[in-house]
Amino acid sequence: MERLMLRKIALGLYGLLLALATPAFAVDESLLVGDMARLEVSAPYPPAITAYLRDDGSVGDLSDYAGKVVVLNFWATWCAPCRAEMPSLQALQDELQPEGLEVVTMAFGRHNPTAMRRFWDETGVTTLPLHLDPRSEMARALGVQGLPHTFVLGRDGRVLAQFRGEADWAAPEAMAVFRSLLAE
Repeated sequence: MERLMLRKIALGLYGLLLALATPAFAVDESLLVGDMARLEVSAPYPPAITAYLRDDGSVGDLSDYAGKVVVLNFWATWCAPCRAEMPSLQALQDELQPEGLEVVTMAFGRHNPTAMRRFWDETGVTTLPLHLDPRSEMARALGVQGLPHTFVLGRDGRVLAQFRGEADWAAPEAMAVFRSLLAE
């Protein structure tokens, strides 16, 4: 128990030191229009929990995406706003993956892989990963409070911003924000 508490304190201090030592990513305020006006930019911090399950049952880690700008989206099969925004996440991936962006989807809580694949088929998702946070540990550690909830991670894996709720990720203003971040 003491070891776990010390580890949590150490991770927290590490995150605080990184946040103090590194400025938040600079986003041109003029780009924060439309849905992107609700993008919450923060001082960079490392996620405390980065492990997840792939749909085949193997274990993955967010470090698998090192060097990429990551749009980490928490969703659920029962979430209507998640269903509405998923095609725009697919479009964001299709447009900006060649420039170094990865949309990483993380199913929140327990989900049946067959239901997850059916959700993908019904929403037209073709290339987004089917990852799972089965105990919602990563989501809780990041402070997810409702779905959908999306985080933007820099190429070094640190959280740079978050977005609570549904967005049109394929809108011109979203594309502009991510192109700006990819150019840094």
